[in-house]
Amino acid sequence: MNVISNILYWISTGLLVPVIVLLIFFFIRAIILIGAFFGQYMQVKKHSASFYSRIEKLTPASVEEFNASLPEKTDSIVTAYAKKIIANRDNEPKIDLLLSEYEIEADKELSTSKVLTKMGPILGLMGTLIPMGPALVGLATGDIASMAYNMQVAFATTVVGLVVSAIGFLTQQVKERWAVKNITMLEYLADVVKQSNTRKQ
Repeated sequence: MNVISNILYWISTGLLVPVIVLLIFFFIRAIILIGAFFGQYMQVKKHSASFYSRIEKLTPASVEEFNASLPEKTDSIVTAYAKKIIANRDNEPKIDLLLSEYEIEADKELSTSKVLTKMGPILGLMGTLIPMGPALVGLATGDIASMAYNMQVAFATTVVGLVVSAIGFLTQQVKERWAVKNITMLEYLADVVKQSNTRKQ
């Protein structure tokens, strides 16, 4: 039994360095995500408001006018898919496929935030529990310095894990709202385009 316990102890202790490295990696990734999210927020604030208002006023008779108002080159995924939907107005199955493709793209956009939200607490908890073993050993042997160091590592990993998770959670919530609004607007656009195609027939 002691052999098995020692094996488990050494395995868990050996995982501490990989856990800390992963936490540092995810923390850096979270900082990068904040910068990218801010840029995306400014883009949404600048372009999407007018885009949404134009789609809400869209009618089957004004599809051509709306299409002409879309920029030739754009970094906005929703605008790009709007142009694709209008370009494939005569192919309803293709329009449905494009809507599904946009949902996949939107889910990809959320992937980093989702990973950070889940991995932050997992790695933070692992980083908290793993040093507790050596800390208890230090306490039992009277090595206060070792116990203090391991407790410091445990608390630090907990804090970093929670920060990573918080950044992931907040960005995920906002991006999900954007994605839901975008897919709603694209579905409405698809319905209007189909109606305009039916009128022509």
